[in-house]
Amino acid sequence: MSEQLAPISYDLFAKIDFRVATIRAAEVHPNADKLLKIQLDDGTPAGRQVCAGIKAWYDPSTLVGKQVIIVANLEPRQLRGETSAGMILAASDLRELAVVSELAADGAPGAKPGPDARDVILLTVDKAVKPGSKVS
Repeated sequence: MSEQLAPISYDLFAKIDFRVATIRAAEVHPNADKLLKIQLDDGTPAGRQVCAGIKAWYDPSTLVGKQVIIVANLEPRQLRGETSAGMILAASDLRELAVVSELAADGAPGAKPGPDARDVILLTVDKAVKPGSKVS
């Protein structure tokens, strides 16, 4: 279990705008090794673009059509030359079996988490809903 953060007030939490969005297009970010550039239908006429650090876990072609949960009111920022206007929510799960054997400095057998020590899973909806629908 990961470290718990300090509690926040309900009023602060209520300021976060969670929405459902449909992935319209996804591609490898041209200037970053770990990012995907994703076009979303968020219920607005123009939609939005986000950059997500999920390249190691998702092939861009498998994402098109998925409905995901986003933070819609996150301040836009530049990520390696591309605008990211929101955040797609995902869970991170440690894998118990993703351990590689390695000798410790003293020569004794040891274990160290391997490069695939965690899995990242996008938060999705289990039934199709209109893009832009509020999540509460």
